[in-house]
Amino acid sequence: MPPVDAAPISVILPDQSRREIPTGTTVLGLAESIHKGLAKRSVAGKVNGREVDLGYQLADGDQVQILTTDDKESLEVLRHSTAHLMAMAVQKLFPSAKVTIGPVTEEGFFYDFDFERGFTPEDLEKIEAEMRKLSEAKLDVTRAEVAPADLAATVERFKAEGEPYKAEILQDIMTARPGETVTVYGHGGWSDLCRGPHVHNTSAIKHFKLLSVAGAYWRGSEKNRMLQRIYGTVYFTAEDLKAHLFRLEEAAKRDHRKVGKELELFMFSDLAPAMPFFLPKGAYVYNKFVEFIRELYDRHEYEEVITPLAYDPAIFRTSGHLGNYNENMYRLWTEDVCDHCEPGKLHEELQADTFVLKPMNCPSHCIIFGSKRRSYRELPWRVADFARLHRYERGGAVHGLARVRSFAQDDAHIFCTEEQVASEIEKFIAFLYEVYTVLGFSEVQVKLATRPEKRIGADDLWDRAEASLAQGLENGGLKYELLPGEGAFYGPKIEFHLKDAIGRTWQLGTIQYDPNLPERFDLTYIGEDGKEHRPVMLHRAILGSLERFFAVYLEHCAGAFPLWIAPTHAVVIPINDESQEYAREVKDFLKAAGLRVNLDDRNESLNYRIRDAQVHKVPYMLIIGKQEVEARSVAVRARAGGRNQVMPLDEVKVRMTAERDTRALTPQVVQEPVTQPT
Repeated sequence: MPPVDAAPISVILPDQSRREIPTGTTVLGLAESIHKGLAKRSVAGKVNGREVDLGYQLADGDQVQILTTDDKESLEVLRHSTAHLMAMAVQKLFPSAKVTIGPVTEEGFFYDFDFERGFTPEDLEKIEAEMRKLSEAKLDVTRAEVAPADLAATVERFKAEGEPYKAEILQDIMTARPGETVTVYGHGGWSDLCRGPHVHNTSAIKHFKLLSVAGAYWRGSEKNRMLQRIYGTVYFTAEDLKAHLFRLEEAAKRDHRKVGKELELFMFSDLAPAMPFFLPKGAYVYNKFVEFIRELYDRHEYEEVITPLAYDPAIFRTSGHLGNYNENMYRLWTEDVCDHCEPGKLHEELQADTFVLKPMNCPSHCIIFGSKRRSYRELPWRVADFARLHRYERGGAVHGLARVRSFAQDDAHIFCTEEQVASEIEKFIAFLYEVYTVLGFSEVQVKLATRPEKRIGADDLWDRAEASLAQGLENGGLKYELLPGEGAFYGPKIEFHLKDAIGRTWQLGTIQYDPNLPERFDLTYIGEDGKEHRPVMLHRAILGSLERFFAVYLEHCAGAFPLWIAPTHAVVIPINDESQEYAREVKDFLKAAGLRVNLDDRNESLNYRIRDAQVHKVPYMLIIGKQEVEARSVAVRARAGGRNQVMPLDEVKVRMTAERDTRALTPQVVQEPVTQPT
């Protein structure tokens, strides 16, 4: 406690105004001194740029921001606190369960537990009920510091309490950051290691839901024990929680694995784990994405190359990937390699000499650039590649098309001078927004990811790289969020995050500044001064992994592709035998115009065939009856239903081809019914 007669202190608020407060005032005390309503909405604080608890005592000259329920950071604090509340509830109900880690996710939180059996849906209901009891108990959340001298004893205490994972985590902290003070947060006699901050009382945790259980290996390695991961989410209001649960319900309906199977777009086999097979319909959609990007490559002056898939490991030693990416690379070997290996050195020699299935295109493009003498007049050189890539993702990480082991990218690299970087970024941004507009993505968040701890290259190169990317964004008039430490190991990057039809965000496009690979491959060009200069390399993608984008777009449109992408544009449905001949004529006429049209003349009812076409998300049903035969017309029905619209066959062709050729996002032949909000 400060002395009674201690002099007041002054803190600086976000608007740069100063506020005088008594010595010893906490963040919550500051909020109360400003307004009771502010204190009621306060969750945590940010002092001199660092997030702290409401109980943090302020010092003279501190810059203070009070985080309220309106701030994004506050939601993360709430989610972290709820994860702790859940862990306490689990251990109260299941005392033999051991806690491991419980981080916040983009849409909620999870906690991993070592338990002798899997948690059931009934268990989740019990845990949730216990969490509500703990919330209603209004337990104060405490924070304690463990000094470096006491850490070893704390490790032994954790072991004695049957918490080996806590002990292991603390031991790792002591090894990695010796001399660091560690914090422990707790409530109601339960505690765990945590940096914080947390809410000040469990009563702040009200609107939560436990969602699912999944298996997860300790530290992500199949060599370790399988744990039980409980997922949950929480919000400050019941309305926000309800909206989130609705999005989850909608996302389950749109799950690309489910929709892809229903529409016969792709499949997987245990004989090629996590490597997709695109079926005829899916291959058509996939190739339409590629054709679209290729068409724009011509206009934006990119040149496409075709490169090998397998390489001598020397190329990846030069690039630095073998030092930073070993565990994700597929290696190839032949019998003669094994025949020449010394006994006991098979692994060592295979690692040293066996060819690599490339996990990225950039080293091969460096080989092409360096294959001849280049002039500054050739720059910028924009080179594109749709080669297949292979990356070994662990079994627990793969997820449908969203994370696979074999894929292609709309990958390109721009070799340019340092002076050209900002203008190339501007041109790329224009290209990217053109693509996203055609595809129907209107909300794009931009983020600048800077140097990570594990990186190659000198700091002065990173300084210039980060400054160039920021300049390109500013020249393009784009606001962006800074992501410190999230860049690639070879250079900083700009990320483009899209919001889909149900409000989820996906990181797709990226452009990365790389001064390091040109240095490693000794790439040069002859400048205007007749001397050798080092180019800059920009790595860029718009859709990113085509497999992942396929998953994102499939969920975005719930399988109802715009006509220009749809594998089937229309189904001709004759009502009776008398209309069969004209129906075949309609199909042939439209197919001659380049439209993908099928004939459904099965011996099924009209309603059954219409419903089948709708289930398969076919944009249009062309229904042929006696009147249509006599008038040489077609009754057109959109996949979303509504009234049939009768029009001449020639007009149907004109409207459908226009819808295809303009890449329209909404039906142009007939209007779909407007759904009234409920």
